[in-house]
Amino acid sequence: MQQARKASCERRTPVVSIKALDTLTPADLWREVPLEEEFWQEAQERQRRMLKVLLEEALEGEQLELLAAARYRRVETRQGYRNGFYQRDLATQIGIVTGIRVPRCRTGAGGCKSQVFSRYRRRQAQVDGLIRAVFLAGVSTRRVGEALAAVLGEPVSAQTVSRVTRSLDREVERFHQRPLSDDIRYLFLDGVSMRIRSATQVKRRLVLCVYGITVTGERRLLDHRLAKSESQAAWEAFLNQLRERGFLGHHLQLITTDGCPGLHGALDVVYPYVPRQRCWVHKLRNVAGNLRRAQQRDCLAGARAIYQAATQREAVRCYWAWAQRWRREAPKAVGCLEQDLDSLLAFLSCPEAHRRAVRTTNAIERAFREVRRRTRPMTCFTNDASCERIIYA
Repeated sequence: MQQARKASCERRTPVVSIKALDTLTPADLWREVPLEEEFWQEAQERQRRMLKVLLEEALEGEQLELLAAARYRRVETRQGYRNGFYQRDLATQIGIVTGIRVPRCRTGAGGCKSQVFSRYRRRQAQVDGLIRAVFLAGVSTRRVGEALAAVLGEPVSAQTVSRVTRSLDREVERFHQRPLSDDIRYLFLDGVSMRIRSATQVKRRLVLCVYGITVTGERRLLDHRLAKSESQAAWEAFLNQLRERGFLGHHLQLITTDGCPGLHGALDVVYPYVPRQRCWVHKLRNVAGNLRRAQQRDCLAGARAIYQAATQREAVRCYWAWAQRWRREAPKAVGCLEQDLDSLLAFLSCPEAHRRAVRTTNAIERAFREVRRRTRPMTCFTNDASCERIIYA
C-alpha cells in the first residue's frame, strides 16, 4: 500500500532539472531578474560605484606623484605631506556619484591641484552640455531641473541652469567677432521684434538681422544685433562692422529689405550700387491695410498675379490691369503698391530658379520661427544676454 502511494506521488511530482553553472546561458540569467526596471537601476548603481573607485584611485595616484613619496615613507624627495580627505559629490551622465574621497595635502605649491576634475567642479562637462541642450530645446529654466531628475538622480536648481547657460556668452561673443567671407550673392535685411524685460517693465527691442545666400547656394545667418530702433545710424553702424570683418559685398547681386527708411538710408551709404528688392509680403500687408475687409481677398489675389509673372514686361502688364480694376475703389491701396513697383520687380532680373527665394525676407522669418517657439514658455527674455544666447543657439 505504501509502495503504491509512493509511486503515485512520484508520477504527480514533476522532475526539475538544475543546470550546471558552466552551462547557463544569458537567457537563463535574464529569467532570474524579477523586474527589468530593478535590473537597470542596479546596473547604474554598480556603474556609479565602479566610477567612484576609479576616481578615488586616480586622485590617490595624483597625490602620490605630487608628493613624490608613498604613505609613511620618509625620503629626501618628499614634496609635502598628506592632510586627510574631504568628500565631494559629482553629477555625471549615469547619475550622482556621492561621497568621493578627495585627498588633501600640504605642499609649498599651495595644495593638491587635481587634473581629474577641477576645483569646485560639481558636474561633469557632459552634464552641463545636457543642461544647455534641454534649455535650448524650449524647456523653461525652472523645469529643466525637473526634466533631468530622472537622468541625474536629483533635480537641478534654476540657479544652476542659469549659471550653466551663461557659459554660452563667450561663444556668442566669438560669433559676433568671427571673420566673414565675402561670398554672399543675395542679402536679406530685416528687424525682428523681441520682448525683453528691463528693470521696470517689459519692452520691445529690435534684433537687426543680416541673412545671406552664398554663390554656392548655402543659406547663412551672418550676424544679428540688438537695437532700440531701425534707425539709419543703427543699421549703418551694423553694416560697417560687417565690412570691417570681411564682408565687402563684391559678389552681391540683390538686397531684399522690408522698406524701412532707416535701412535704406544706411544702404545708400554702405552698398549704394547694389540693386534692392522690396519684400512682397511686407508690401501686401501694407496694401491690405488700405482695403476694406470685403475687398481684401479679390484685390490681394490680383496683386499676387504681378509677382507670379514670368518676365518684367508681363508683370508690368499685370500691374496695369490690376490698377485699372481697383484704382477707383481703393486708390490708396493702388498708390501704396505703385510707389515701390520698380523695387518690387527687381527680383525678375535674377535666374528663374532663385526668384521665389529672393522676392521676400521670409528667410529671416523662418530662421527666427524657432526663436519665437523657444520664447513662448517664458513670455519674454529676462535680459539682453538671454536673448543673445537663444538667437545664437
